[in-house]
Amino acid sequence: MGSLSGQEEADVAVIGGGLAGLTIARELCERGLSVVLLEASRIGWGASGRNGGFVSPGYAQGTAAIERCVGRHKASRLHALSVDGMNYVEETIAKAGREDIIAGRGWLHLIRHKRTDALRQWQQAMSDRYGATLEFVDRPALQALLDTQKYHAGVIDPGCFHIDPLAYCELLLELCRAGGVRVHEETRVSGVSRSGQTYHVKSSDGSVRAKSVVVATSAYGGPVGAIERSVLPVATYVVVSRPDSRIGEAIRYRGCITDQRRAGDYYRIVEDEAGQRLLWGGRITTRRSQPAQLSRLMRGDIAGVYPQLGDIEIEYTWSGLMGYARHKMPIVGEIRPGLFAATAFGGHGLNTTAAAGLAIADAITGSKERLALFEDYTMAWGGGIFGRIATQIEYMRLRLVDYIDEI
Repeated sequence: MGSLSGQEEADVAVIGGGLAGLTIARELCERGLSVVLLEASRIGWGASGRNGGFVSPGYAQGTAAIERCVGRHKASRLHALSVDGMNYVEETIAKAGREDIIAGRGWLHLIRHKRTDALRQWQQAMSDRYGATLEFVDRPALQALLDTQKYHAGVIDPGCFHIDPLAYCELLLELCRAGGVRVHEETRVSGVSRSGQTYHVKSSDGSVRAKSVVVATSAYGGPVGAIERSVLPVATYVVVSRPDSRIGEAIRYRGCITDQRRAGDYYRIVEDEAGQRLLWGGRITTRRSQPAQLSRLMRGDIAGVYPQLGDIEIEYTWSGLMGYARHKMPIVGEIRPGLFAATAFGGHGLNTTAAAGLAIADAITGSKERLALFEDYTMAWGGGIFGRIATQIEYMRLRLVDYIDEI
């Protein structure tokens, strides 16, 4: 379908065609509801199609901080829901016969400082409290996986994997359309109002009458001011190299790779017909524009870890504008009767979009048990321009702390 034109009716209108919106639309349609999905640009155009493709459990906020906020029992249930989200992605891909979307398995999380005892304690806590199966990797063992002296230890989670995120968006779109979801791209919603028990979702050329509305628009703006003001737009950057035989020699681990820094590097090997490429992401800013000489900056980051790849050629560069909430957790909940928010997924990995989709689909079809897990993480004003300035200053401070830790 093209852009929305004229008036349509549905049980649910979903605003936003990223991973969360697609998952919600698909789940609701499979449960027998009529669904219209409205996307201002193209499906997967935003952060959903421009991220590193990591699928792992957990959230951007650390487990210790979550426990302090909601208690250990609810923290455990939140973690279990994130695992459900990870499994949902894998099962969706497998049932569709699209294993080609999965590009590698396992997640290697690394530290750059010598305090390996803290990493072991975290590994043990995740095992005892959350049932995670994590393998500790000391520095000598790392040498078999990575040809670098930058890291001191790591842990491997074998259940994680990485995917082509845009291909997964396209798969969800196919499943939505096959199930009967009416998808309208190039349709920017200008307003959402309510009359009695019916919501009216308006665009420039049409409208949708629906019993329920889900706003899943992230950091690119949306029609509900309270939701939009709660989300801080934060950009991260990604480059992909040209094929180079040295990449596989330096990086022998084929899963997701991250480090513990507050805005650490994340990278993985990407293989295609031409050979092995390096996908490398990192750097955080609240600037909306892409910085000049991005390839040079990111190549410098790569060389800081792998000097032997310092002259690697960069073929693709892009930025992704992610949505963050001040509490570093996703905003998933019912804002008022029949109006739901699913946003602020920056930094969580792709599991959370699926977890949110399951929680909201459950809520609309009668069970709010999963949705209640997010009730402590409500909307709060992000501070507008002042919030972005404060976030940028905090990021710079944390980079300095990281630098001192690694000396």
